[in-house]
Amino acid sequence: MKENCLAVITARGGSKRIPRKNIKEFCGKPIIAYSIQAALESGVFDEVMVSTDDEEIAQIAKEWGAKVPFLRSEETSGDMVMTHKVILEVLSRYRQVGREFETVCCIYPTAPFLTPERLREGMEKLETSQADGVVPVVRFSFPPQRCFVIENGQVQYKWPENRLKRSQDLEPFYHDCGQFYLLRVEPFCKEQSMVLGRTAPIVMDEMEVQDIDNIEDWEMAEVKYRLISGERKG
Repeated sequence: MKENCLAVITARGGSKRIPRKNIKEFCGKPIIAYSIQAALESGVFDEVMVSTDDEEIAQIAKEWGAKVPFLRSEETSGDMVMTHKVILEVLSRYRQVGREFETVCCIYPTAPFLTPERLREGMEKLETSQADGVVPVVRFSFPPQRCFVIENGQVQYKWPENRLKRSQDLEPFYHDCGQFYLLRVEPFCKEQSMVLGRTAPIVMDEMEVQDIDNIEDWEMAEVKYRLISGERKG
């Protein structure tokens, strides 16, 4: 018998731009703790596990309540390994011990703005829609249709036909928030992609989102997190 949903927090040990990024302290606790707590408090998962190749990450994950039933293989621990390969390996390892899941949620370990409410919203959308996946997205703050390119040292419009169009008249463009992907296992295993052919969006506010790729991003994320936390307490 299949279980409902598995949460997989992907936390590789290597990180070049921000060393030990996945367990670096963020506003008072390891950043991975925010993802673990959001997943546990959402109440929608049968198991919350961390996929890692790193013993220290595994220990910290367990201390914050996640399961680490096995470590990643060498094949899924490299810099260039795609996320879907990691999730496929996790599902395979569970299958080997007789556990199968109808849905899987890939959660990134550097997602301090993720909340239990958003995870519950994602699960509800998956259950009530015809979609095979759900992903949080955020609108680009400036219309990409009016972007510049630099050619021969000169600024040029990429699409000159849009230069006089009002922002509100251009189609909204969105990008992935980098927080979670909620997936039905069967179509995921067939398509082997984190964004499936039928994927429903959760549209997020810019204050709920922050890419953390370098130390400047990290510092900005802490400022935003403290601001949001103060608003919630108030």
